[in-house]
Amino acid sequence: MTLTIYTKPSGCFGCTKTKQKFVEAGLAFREVDVTTNQAAFGYITEELGYSQVPVVVYDRDGTENHWSGLNPGKIQHTIDIQTRQEGAAS
Repeated sequence: MTLTIYTKPSGCFGCTKTKQKFVEAGLAFREVDVTTNQAAFGYITEELGYSQVPVVVYDRDGTENHWSGLNPGKIQHTIDIQTRQEGAAS
């Protein structure tokens, strides 16, 4: 699974909490600052249609899923998917 979180560096409570939850679960992610990366900003606004950060994009087995905003349910669901996947690989 690949996990990317599109964020703003300061003043974004949802960004901070989302990253914190994934760190606590031990999931690696790539963080992209949309205030300094115009291509990333265009991707989340034009292609995905979101107007707020964080935007979380994860790809598992070629299937991409994404959401915008602080969403504890979706964060936990993503953590659960990865935990089950790692458990099955052991």
